[in-house]
Amino acid sequence: MSVTKSSIDDLSNREAWRLFRIMAEMVEGFETLSVFRNCVTIFGSARAKPDSPLYRDTEILGRLLVEHGYGVITGGGPGLMEAANKGATEAGGASIGLRIHLPFEQGCNPYVKTRLDFHYFFVRKLMFVKYAQAYVVMPGGMGTLDEFSEAFVLVQTKRIRPFPIILYNTKYWQGFLAWMQDSMAGDGYISKQEIHDCCVLCDTPEQVIDQISRSVVP
Repeated sequence: MSVTKSSIDDLSNREAWRLFRIMAEMVEGFETLSVFRNCVTIFGSARAKPDSPLYRDTEILGRLLVEHGYGVITGGGPGLMEAANKGATEAGGASIGLRIHLPFEQGCNPYVKTRLDFHYFFVRKLMFVKYAQAYVVMPGGMGTLDEFSEAFVLVQTKRIRPFPIILYNTKYWQGFLAWMQDSMAGDGYISKQEIHDCCVLCDTPEQVIDQISRSVVP
């Protein structure tokens, strides 16, 4: 198949029109979320089951956050995202879900009260950060790790105001943090102080609330 000037122009036009879709997602996100002033973003596995201890902890955390004056933002999916939205909704607070379109559709959990749908991961991640007073990172997979890394770099490089990045469940995260300290910091790619400044470990919903309450004024 030959490449012609016409085919190159068509591709360029399609790429240019893509900008409008990106802009539309940003505008809708800004307009919808700008009314929410005190939210905490919670990340975690979509595969956690409702009968798991982590699901119950996350549900309790969502409820406690609302009771302490915060709204809850999640990815809007099942698992621990659902648990956080459930706790927030049943407590009568803001329960926001920022859903991403995926080839294997997860659907939106029924406890989301304010929903936004995104095609682009980077626009969605912008909304997670822009409207959060703190991050709580529950155990999860690569998506959860991706969101943690995004927040860590933004705090580390001071591109956003410092806020707590709380890693929930010491047993789950301690090996990862040890690797960061031994390998990344050990080889000089990051400092141990940066890890210490950016990350906080908690093991109960009450500890999370205490940490956020001491770091953020709602």
